[in-house]
Amino acid sequence: MTAKLIDGKAFAATVREKVASHVTRLKEDHGITPGLAVVLVGEDPASQVYVRSKGKQTTEAGMNSYEHKMDADTTEADLLAVIDALNTDPAVHGILVQLPLPGHLNEDLIINSIAPEKDVDGFHISNVGLLGTGQKSMVPCTPLGCLMMLRDHHGSLSGMNAVVIGRSNIVGKPMAQLLLGDSCTVTIAHSRTKDLPGVVKQADIVVAAVGRPEMVPGDWIKEGATVIDVGINRIERDGKNKLVGDVDFESAAKVAGAITPVPGGVGPMTIACLLANTVTACCRANGLAEPEGLTA
Repeated sequence: MTAKLIDGKAFAATVREKVASHVTRLKEDHGITPGLAVVLVGEDPASQVYVRSKGKQTTEAGMNSYEHKMDADTTEADLLAVIDALNTDPAVHGILVQLPLPGHLNEDLIINSIAPEKDVDGFHISNVGLLGTGQKSMVPCTPLGCLMMLRDHHGSLSGMNAVVIGRSNIVGKPMAQLLLGDSCTVTIAHSRTKDLPGVVKQADIVVAAVGRPEMVPGDWIKEGATVIDVGINRIERDGKNKLVGDVDFESAAKVAGAITPVPGGVGPMTIACLLANTVTACCRANGLAEPEGLTA
């Protein structure tokens, strides 16, 4: 391996330390404690684990954590009533509704019922529009984490060619907007892109977020490029379950200048950036300076 390993686990720990430090200052200087409310509908095992982790990290950072667990057959009206109460609760600065929701619930309707200023996932249509037009918004956590790691590794991203593989609303599109905001030349590629290997080969920065195990081999990567692998795919190999990314790590690491591993790369940054967004939302709600290094 020749590529530098971008350690998301270590970087996320640094972000959480910055968050905790800012929370301490908010408490001591202003008597304010940021609060994050997470709403979980149903009993999806992966979602339950994720929500527990969010709650634990929220309290460890010194913030208030509010969990609302609702039955899988919860009506839309009951869920909207909970969100409405959280929207008007001054102790709650961030609201997150854990996805996916049960099939009978309209995800777009639910997400867009969250007050945009408390939408720490950055999924509300108002935040999508603000980000797309270069205005101050709540930024989706995973792309924000990717941007933080890229800035840390490169300093300035100005003028770099970036290819984002994947066009989802959660990662691909906001990632492209963030890279544009940092003056990259950005291409959004996907499974139907003509000559996808050739397009990727031109990139100084590759962000793979397509959801296909090891889709991007090393011979697609330009020598010295930085590779951010957002994919988390569970496959069976040698009779064992294994987590792999959207990039073939072994072959890509021989060519890239820097690369994130899976696991331990982008994943840990998602919750760290959720905490950062909650602190940012709290500061904005109270007319205070936003924390340095924790926003886009």
